[in-house]
Parts: sequence; C-alpha cells; structure tokens
Amino acid sequence: MEKLTVLITNPTVPIVAIKEMEEKGYNIKIVNKEDRAEILQKLPGTHGLWWASQLKLDKEILDAAGPQLKMIGVMSAGYNHVSLDELKKRGIKASNTPNVLNDAVADVAVLLSLAAGRRMTEARWAIENNQWVNNEWKWMVGQDVRNSTIGIIGLGGIGFTTARRFKGFDVKDILYTGHKEKKEAAELGYKFVDLDALLAASDFVIVAVPLTAETQGFCDAAFFKKMKKNAVFVNISRGPVVDQPALINALKTGEIFAAGLDVMTPEPLPPDHELLKMPNVVVLPHIASATNHTRDGMAILTMQNLHRGLTGQPLLTPIVE
Repeated sequence: MEKLTVLITNPTVPIVAIKEMEEKGYNIKIVNKEDRAEILQKLPGTHGLWWASQLKLDKEILDAAGPQLKMIGVMSAGYNHVSLDELKKRGIKASNTPNVLNDAVADVAVLLSLAAGRRMTEARWAIENNQWVNNEWKWMVGQDVRNSTIGIIGLGGIGFTTARRFKGFDVKDILYTGHKEKKEAAELGYKFVDLDALLAASDFVIVAVPLTAETQGFCDAAFFKKMKKNAVFVNISRGPVVDQPALINALKTGEIFAAGLDVMTPEPLPPDHELLKMPNVVVLPHIASATNHTRDGMAILTMQNLHRGLTGQPLLTPIVE
C-alpha cells in the first residue's frame, strides 16, 4: 500500500500532533518557513495538506498539488482564506478547527473589554511619560463591566462562551443578535434583539462573526454612530469585518469610548500605524487562540480530520465533504 504524504505549511505546528500522524504511517513534509514559494515547491506528490497558515489557499496552490490531493485540514476556526469553490470542483475534502479555541478566544474578549474600558493603554503611557496623577478622583476613570449591558454580535461557539464569561461579572443584561434566536440562549437569560437595538443599549459591543461576503465591512460609519458614546467596541472575529477608517474616526471624534482589537487590517499591523498611536485603543497581535492547550487541541483535531479524510471516514468538523 502506498505511503501517503502530508505537507505541513507551518514549521511551528505542535509536535504532539505531528508525531501521532507519523505513528499512523504517514510521510510528513514540513516547510522551513511559512512561505508561499516553498509551499508551492513542496506540494507535488502531496495527498493531504495541513494548512496552518493565513496565506490564500487558492487555485494556484491546488494546481501545484496535483490530482492526488484528496484532503485539506485547515488549522483555524475561520476559513475565509480558503477557496471552497475550487475544492468542491476538484472533489477535495476539507475541515477546520471550530470550538476547540472557544475558551481561549472568549478569555481575550473579556481581557480586551476590561483593558479598553479601564483605559489600559492611556494609563500605561501616563506612567511612561511621568504623568501619573495622585489624589485626583476623576483621573483615568473608565467604564465598569458590572451592571453594564453586553452586546454580542454572532452567538456561535465563541460568542456563546464569551457570554458565559461575562455572567460572572454581574452584568445587567447580555444581548445578542444574529440570523435567528437560539433556544439555549433564552434559557440562560440572554436576550435576542435586532442590531440597532443592541448598538443603542450596549456598553460593550463584541463582534464574533465569521468573515463572509455578508460581514465584510459590516461595522461601518453608520454602525459606530448607533453606539453609545461610553461604549467599548471589541473585535475578536476578523479585521475586514470592520471598516477601519470609520472605527478610527469614531474613536477620534468621541462617538465611542474605546476599542479592543485582536484583529485588524493589515496583519501584521505596521509599527507606525495610526491605531497604535491612539490612547483609547488596546491592540493585540491576533493571539486570541494562543495558549499551549488550545494550539495543541487545534493541531490534534487537524490531524484527526486529515487521517479520517484520507482513510475514507467521516470528518469530525467538515467544511467541504
């Protein structure tokens, strides 16, 4: 029987999953760096593709792989960078890694909400610039999470886990919006409302939707105008969901209080970017899923899906079957 080959597109994939793949009898190829040219060079002869990259997985990649490519494991929850139509045309199966990262990303949603609401960037700058003020009761006051209204746009796995996190902060209400009301959310007291109602009432607005044609640029100038002036905007989805110039303008003009961002456009963000110069913005370099436990879990799920797809078994988390 032919020994099947799997190409891993990122050399930092957790070794625990790679070893298990090797123990199952696969020939493993790993790129030296996350580089499109090297991926294209190493693709021929590949049966399974372990896509641990935000590079575009498109027609050029699939053409280079050839007809023996049968299965792609995308090591992320989002897959907007994958050309699903091309996969379907070629009969190539694909999976992603949803849910395993829900807890880690929800933790960062809370972290960004607290940090932006309590003016962490501005407060740190005050220390660095010798502007620490004592005995002035209104200095550096921020927004409370307690007794606040939390608005979550997109109550999928990450959004739902985020809502559970905020329950422990004695918030007043948790609102959510999306395509439909969810029975399990109603049982927990979360309130389904339309977008305008959520923006008008929420003290913290958290975006947790996937990037699709529908959600691209979803958070635009009109969106921010509908938010409360004391509101904190948090994005844990994808950068292009936000009209970034509109967000910057809303922060500059005081239409909203602050923003916490794990994702932005472009990524990596240039070190001289305007967002990094704003006192009411907390920025993280897209690390919401970056914990050892989570990354190991993502790698193991990717490995399991690749093995199942290459041996004719149903995928655990399919995006193309």
